[in-house]
Amino acid sequence: MQKNEKKQERSSTYRLCKYTLMTCMLMAAGCAQQNSTPPRVKVQDHTLYVKRDQGVGTADLMEVAEDVLARMYFIIDKADTDRGLIRTRPLPGAQFFEFWRSDNVGADNALAANLHTIRRTVTLDISQQNEQLCIGCNVQVQRLSLPERQVSSSARVYGMFSQSSQSLQRLKLNPEQKQQMAWIDLGRDSRLEAEILKRIETGIVRLSNHQLQMTENQI
Repeated sequence: MQKNEKKQERSSTYRLCKYTLMTCMLMAAGCAQQNSTPPRVKVQDHTLYVKRDQGVGTADLMEVAEDVLARMYFIIDKADTDRGLIRTRPLPGAQFFEFWRSDNVGADNALAANLHTIRRTVTLDISQQNEQLCIGCNVQVQRLSLPERQVSSSARVYGMFSQSSQSLQRLKLNPEQKQQMAWIDLGRDSRLEAEILKRIETGIVRLSNHQLQMTENQI
């Protein structure tokens, strides 16, 4: 009898310790989740809005945005922190074998970039509205228009687009074609704009959480 009572007592104590430990773990997880609350950031109408009380300023947004564009292989042409302006150089659309690139958002854009010579230019405009910072994204798309050269017969079709001969193909254009060559504006790429803003949003959340963690460590 005494052995059974001691066994039951030990079992009850073990269960109590187990439940207490589980409760402490759940409370700790809840506190950690509460401390890592992401900043109030939202994307609406090709614009990213960030609350100023998140400890993220214009310089921080510029740094995050430039990092996002660089990772997408855009080259920064102009970055003005005072004006909150970032503009890239035109980037030729990714070809089918460049699987590591992400500037062709959507199957139709990928197809267009492989059938034509496409380039895109990104402009980011950072401004302040009341208690929040705004990042506007504008991606302009252009397609190269290369006029055909008139040929006298089908046997000379090799010279329709370049200074080529029947035995040698060249990439050098004819002088008259160079004069008529032009980039045609195709408007905005809204899907790439959304993708860029999404990546900037992720970067801002990561930066804000890092700053919060550094502050907690100093306390």
